[in-house]
Amino acid sequence: MLRNPNGLAYAVMTLLGVDVFLDLLLAGDEVWSLADPAAAYAATTFAGVDLALLGLASGGAYVATIVLFIIWFHRVRLNANVWAFDLQSRTSGWAIGAWFIPLANLWIPRQIAADVWRASRRDPYAADGARELTLLNSWWSFWVAGAVVDRVASRMYKGAETLDEWTTAAAWSLAGYLLTVVAGVLAILFVHRLTSMQHAKATGMLSAAG
Repeated sequence: MLRNPNGLAYAVMTLLGVDVFLDLLLAGDEVWSLADPAAAYAATTFAGVDLALLGLASGGAYVATIVLFIIWFHRVRLNANVWAFDLQSRTSGWAIGAWFIPLANLWIPRQIAADVWRASRRDPYAADGARELTLLNSWWSFWVAGAVVDRVASRMYKGAETLDEWTTAAAWSLAGYLLTVVAGVLAILFVHRLTSMQHAKATGMLSAAG
């Protein structure tokens, strides 16, 4: 049975947009840290916004995005069963569980997404077109890179004992935010594209049945 992913997709894209906006603000704070380390180190606000509150808002929005994204991802994976069950390399439960397995979450969800993409196109069994998976691969590459760089930056911040070390951590953090911003924009495009593909396919099936 097909499940409508449209409402969830709009909610996910909205939250991703919020994440991108907040990450840009946090990236701006890191730019300030590099331009004027002493002042930024002692500051508790940036652009009139309390940094602790900004961090809390960013974390809350990120968690909400993760929850809704995984629900959406599971729904489009279930729809893929209707169109091309035999092309799905993993069961639908993996569309949820794979995200919570350390290291494996860096490649299994991408594999699932590719399977769902193929099932959602007009001819699931056709060969992949040239650059057909470019959007998926670009989003995934930037997301993984951003996650890795952000982890490095967090460890550097925790271990920073001098202003120079703190500034170096800020540079890594800025790189992480910029990678995450690009990943967020690409994620919006991916969610929109895949949802549109499934909507068009489902609509075509209903028209044919009618």
